[in-house]
Amino acid sequence: MLLRSSLPWAALVFLATSAMAQPAPEIIPLWPVGNVPNALTTPESATITEKSVMEGGILRLSDVQVPTLTLYRPAPGKRPAKPGKAVMICPGGGYWILASGHEGADMARWFTDRGITAFVLKYRLPDSRLQTSPHEVPLMDAMQGMKLIRQRAAALQLDPTQVGVMGFSAGGHLAATLATQTSHGPKTDPRARPDFTILIYPVITFGDKTHPGSREKLLGTLATDSSLAERFSAEKQVSAATPPAFLVHSMDDTGVPVENSIGYYLACLRHGVKAEMHLYPTGGHGYGLRTTPTETVSQWPTPLEAWLAP
Repeated sequence: MLLRSSLPWAALVFLATSAMAQPAPEIIPLWPVGNVPNALTTPESATITEKSVMEGGILRLSDVQVPTLTLYRPAPGKRPAKPGKAVMICPGGGYWILASGHEGADMARWFTDRGITAFVLKYRLPDSRLQTSPHEVPLMDAMQGMKLIRQRAAALQLDPTQVGVMGFSAGGHLAATLATQTSHGPKTDPRARPDFTILIYPVITFGDKTHPGSREKLLGTLATDSSLAERFSAEKQVSAATPPAFLVHSMDDTGVPVENSIGYYLACLRHGVKAEMHLYPTGGHGYGLRTTPTETVSQWPTPLEAWLAP
């Protein structure tokens, strides 16, 4: 999957200034030590350690075994007077890596600059060396992340009815899966259901227009199972109970076809779910906030800010 690596100087200055003005982030384990569900304890798993590599300007995490939430709070002067919104951010990376810098921490600081509390989810990537039923693990971690945020809502002055999820690329697939599967069906869970969904160049379908790498990595040897492909095609799981959605995609995206966002948007329309979609002629894939100023896609955060306004 393609990931943009260039970062304009103005964006570097903004992010550095923003980081200095905000409290240091707090890392919250998702699960009790030694009690991570579906984790394998084998001689092979004991030799595998989490990797963090900066490559081409992209922070790439892999072999995650201890999933966490990293909490970013607005500076005291930017916190709302009443309990406010929170967003859990799911970085992308094709379920192979987590691009936790430009699709995680950078976005978290954007939210906190606007008085919104952000949590970056470091979720486990499906890996049969490390887990049983690997295709269930990312959703398991995402559901737990939402529950922990709501458990901490009072202490952090958050409104537990205004906790959303955001996802980029394969992280968008995880966010859309969370939004649809916790809203209805066997995994319905009000504690884990997001109140709104932000999907940025998301993988949505495991059908014809999918990103093959994401499908194959999540489903592994089960990739040819048509029932699983349907279950993890989020556009087929939208219902009237699905939370409102905001979508962004570029029409020249060769990694994840724009039909992914269009399919989810149309499914929302069919089921009466509020949705707003912004399509841009150029931009490619994997840009996050690192857009080219001359392209209209550089404006995508502006409508998001308006959409999030009270």
